Amino acid sequence: MSATPPPKSVIPIGILYSVSGDYAVIGREMLNGILLAIEEINANPDYHFTLAPVVRDPGGSLDKYYDDCHDLLYRHGVRHVIGCYTSAARKTILPLIESANALLWHSARYEGFESSNSVIYLGATPNQHVLPLLNWLLQQQDVAMYHVGSNYVWSWEMDRITREAVIPAGGEVLASKLLPLGEENVDELITDIIALRPRVLLNTMVGKSAYSFYRAWHRASQQQPWLNDVLKLSLTLCEPEVNMIGAEALEGYLVSASWFQSIDSAANHDFLRSYRQRFGEDVSPSVDSESAWLAGHLLARAINRQGDADVETVRAAVLKDEMDSPAGSIRIDADNNHSWLTPHLARCHDGKLESFWQAPQPVKPDPWLAWTDLDNLNQDGERT
Repeated sequence: MSATPPPKSVIPIGILYSVSGDYAVIGREMLNGILLAIEEINANPDYHFTLAPVVRDPGGSLDKYYDDCHDLLYRHGVRHVIGCYTSAARKTILPLIESANALLWHSARYEGFESSNSVIYLGATPNQHVLPLLNWLLQQQDVAMYHVGSNYVWSWEMDRITREAVIPAGGEVLASKLLPLGEENVDELITDIIALRPRVLLNTMVGKSAYSFYRAWHRASQQQPWLNDVLKLSLTLCEPEVNMIGAEALEGYLVSASWFQSIDSAANHDFLRSYRQRFGEDVSPSVDSESAWLAGHLLARAINRQGDADVETVRAAVLKDEMDSPAGSIRIDADNNHSWLTPHLARCHDGKLESFWQAPQPVKPDPWLAWTDLDNLNQDGERT
């Protein structure tokens, strides 16, 4: 008669995504990603533990992010928090994470210029996200750009990096207009764009502001047909938003990300199949869903390797790991706690983001742009 295996230990994990509020569509898909990962981890007989998610919905409120994170750390004893979409949210909770000697697994792409020992950064940094798109753009045409964004640190830095890359190459940024997070009145913005007649539009808006802008642009293009010839770029648009906004309003947009549903690999096909089996055929995961899923699996692999969830040992273990993920080979850089990722570009066509370019190999994260010469990007997007 075989002995009954000992019960698995239970490790609480904080989940901090906004599934209500201005960017609820993205928050829901991020939550789906980590919940799928936790279910897969808990079903794995090779793991001696289970993860118990303690889920909080800050609703996009920075005050709620702070309060919910404090609750996770000090009432529930959580040492690992997976969450945050906006940089404003991450910066709000980071002092709490650092003072509690906890670890934040940050799954969203972001603006860079940060490297905390208390954060594992799963999302793309500017050299993996912004610069591949700008480098491609500068090879295609002369750039006369109009930038629209949400008024917070993400768009501030995107604007600065864009100017430092485009202007030395002979392009120009005609204007940068940033709206408050959640602002949906974009009529004056559309009027100003029509007056300046840019050749390129860069959109770094998030949430409801972005959705209103895409629809308003589409309406305006029916009265101003030349708007259809403007090259439209986005650093935030992802698959679930395409489904919600509507294919016609987004036709032709170019998007940069480290993952798209259209990536043709066995690991990606497996991920999409599992995701849809769990949440339904109508769901549409985003790059942020995949990164949240990846965060859970990297955390579990580190805990299993080290034998416990201690922050110091988990951090050391994850820096030695490499995983074949839906986005390709992933590892965390020991220099800065950011991920090596493979940049991709996609074009929105018939309601799908179709990948048309990818880097030949994973790119080392450069969150401070310390090794990148913005004044002289060459065709490979590398330092010259």
